[in-house]
Amino acid sequence: MAAFLSLHDAVAENLRPGDTVAFEGFTHLIPHAAAHEAIRQGIGDLTLIRMTPDIVYDQMIGMGLAKKVVFSYAGNPGVGLLRRMRDAIENGYPRAIETVEHSHSAMAQAYEAGASGLPLAVFRGYKGADLAKVNPDIRSVTCPFTGEQLAAVPAHRPDVTFIHAQKASAAGDVLIEGIIGVQKEAALAAKRAVVTVEEVVPDFKGLHPNLCILPHWTIRAIAVVPGGAHPSYTHGYYPRDNAAYLEWDKVSADRDLFAAWMQDNVLAVGPEIFASRVEALK
Repeated sequence: MAAFLSLHDAVAENLRPGDTVAFEGFTHLIPHAAAHEAIRQGIGDLTLIRMTPDIVYDQMIGMGLAKKVVFSYAGNPGVGLLRRMRDAIENGYPRAIETVEHSHSAMAQAYEAGASGLPLAVFRGYKGADLAKVNPDIRSVTCPFTGEQLAAVPAHRPDVTFIHAQKASAAGDVLIEGIIGVQKEAALAAKRAVVTVEEVVPDFKGLHPNLCILPHWTIRAIAVVPGGAHPSYTHGYYPRDNAAYLEWDKVSADRDLFAAWMQDNVLAVGPEIFASRVEALK
């Protein structure tokens, strides 16, 4: 049953040092506010899972919270590198991290398998690719019906998944509109799912029945954080802040500049800052 909590309490009660955690979102609905709260609370030694690590994981890695990243693509969307992640990989700064790279398809399949309660995902993939040479988690199985060789990877079963969504109902159900990505599967695959939302509404009456709704019994906690996906966008609420992504390329390129930015924009502020940033976009 979903509990309505402050963002501080939702993170403190569900994310623990050493957890395997997914902060998922695809193009929009990226849960920046939840990740910033984890940074403020200094919850570390984490294994981070995400299909497309972008600047939110760059920040967590740069603050030394990650020991391992399981991913399929890492970059600052439309701009370039994740410089803090690269510094950790190449120079062990602020700490060395382990990386496990998959294809997009494998990541999505692994979430689907986790959501289905299966131990592994089986699919056609990696044929002619060399990624299996550096990732021992990529294996092959023989189909018992056709004899075909298929790829297999372990299911993703995070200890906790954080996602952002547009609305929660008063009963604790969650509505996701627009591009869904793997948010639904990532939430269902986790032992604990925490959702930040733009607003709470009485119910979802009158909305199209094919919209993605996570029922309250799949969610551990909900925190109302207007603007909680910034600088990514939330369909129907605010646009992507392209300037913030461009700025991050410069900020993340220098260790001291990064540390100062994190102090001013994460450590010294609370989740209410997200609403003011979104207001500035309008």
